[in-house]
Amino acid sequence: MAAITLLISLVAAPEASWAAELRVDDVQLSPCPLADAGRQPEGRTVASCWALRGEVVNATGRPVVDADLFAVILDSSGEPVLPNRARVGSLGDVPPGRSPFAVRLAVPAGTPGPFRVGQVKARGFHAPVRTRAGEDDERLPLERDMAS
Repeated sequence: MAAITLLISLVAAPEASWAAELRVDDVQLSPCPLADAGRQPEGRTVASCWALRGEVVNATGRPVVDADLFAVILDSSGEPVLPNRARVGSLGDVPPGRSPFAVRLAVPAGTPGPFRVGQVKARGFHAPVRTRAGEDDERLPLERDMAS
């Protein structure tokens, strides 16, 4: 029985030990810049482009890879802007310390603002959990520009 318990703990423990919780500070939600190609022409919009920006703090002392950003965004009536979706984007790799981020969101047109952002958190891993893409392959050029 002890051998089975040890085997289960060895199989289940690595995933928990690889996971890293990251702190998220200074979160702001603002319309995308006018020059952003993600914006749709006036009169044809089915969604509006918003940028969720802030800083992610990796206090683990080790790089965190494959980090995701989670948040709940509510409209002026308290309804979720992105129903059934807590993951709002990927942060990619996060080095130790503070790092700025920007994630582009498509909010359905006509959603009444102002918006409230809450329950913001980030989580990643200390080892890759999927096939690694090339440098900045997963982020659009505009998302890279928004983070700088």
